[in-house]
Amino acid sequence: MPGFESLPDGVFVRGVPGGTLEQVVLYLDVLHALKQLGVCVYNDGRAIERSVDKGMTSFLLHSAAIPTPPTWVLTEGQDLSKSLRREFELGNELVLKPLFGSQGEGLVRIRDGKDLPDQLACNGVYYLQRFVPTGDEDAHDWRVFVINGKAVAAMLRCGQGWISNVAQGANCHPAVLDGQLRELAETAAGALDMHYAGVDILHDRQGNPYVIEVNSIPAWKGLQQVCSVDVAKLLVGDFLGCCLSDSLTEVV
Repeated sequence: MPGFESLPDGVFVRGVPGGTLEQVVLYLDVLHALKQLGVCVYNDGRAIERSVDKGMTSFLLHSAAIPTPPTWVLTEGQDLSKSLRREFELGNELVLKPLFGSQGEGLVRIRDGKDLPDQLACNGVYYLQRFVPTGDEDAHDWRVFVINGKAVAAMLRCGQGWISNVAQGANCHPAVLDGQLRELAETAAGALDMHYAGVDILHDRQGNPYVIEVNSIPAWKGLQQVCSVDVAKLLVGDFLGCCLSDSLTEVV
């Protein structure tokens, strides 16, 4: 491994670069290989694959009976037309998201068929999720941070418009980590088998909760500004504990 005379004891993954399919597969292969060689990978390649692919995230959340908005992953054709027509007839709107994307980039709100970009703009795949109004003019949701299966902190994100990602200008506010947020976030992180995760949860106008996304490489700068928990310290402690646990298992 370039830069190392021997393998590291652990790898803390803080980003996977974009690129061609072959390049991304190579990056993930490195993480898979390190884990196979007994290195603690935090989060590992499988966890990243499950979350960076929004279609698989939605499938795993639904399979685990975790409330998440109805979602369709389709190519252009008859099934796409039927799904759109059915949702519009029910009075619903949709959100088109890049299948592989983050930080709220590339989101499109679909109010009717005219808003749908052509398939080239979506790389041939439409990931569509039912739009869930939160009851206010501006969107808001909760980001819950989970470490080692335990929710440790939460914040309220208030967007300027219908997108509530911090990278898109949303403001962060302190939030009470109540039982419902805690249980949903911990269950979602467990369903995707992650060491640590940022779980995005919103409520509809009736107060029903939905898990929107589970992030395997979450940032915590905004969260740290509004919570008293030292997020980095907790992450480092858990990471070192995983490295020690893996090394003891290898010895045994």
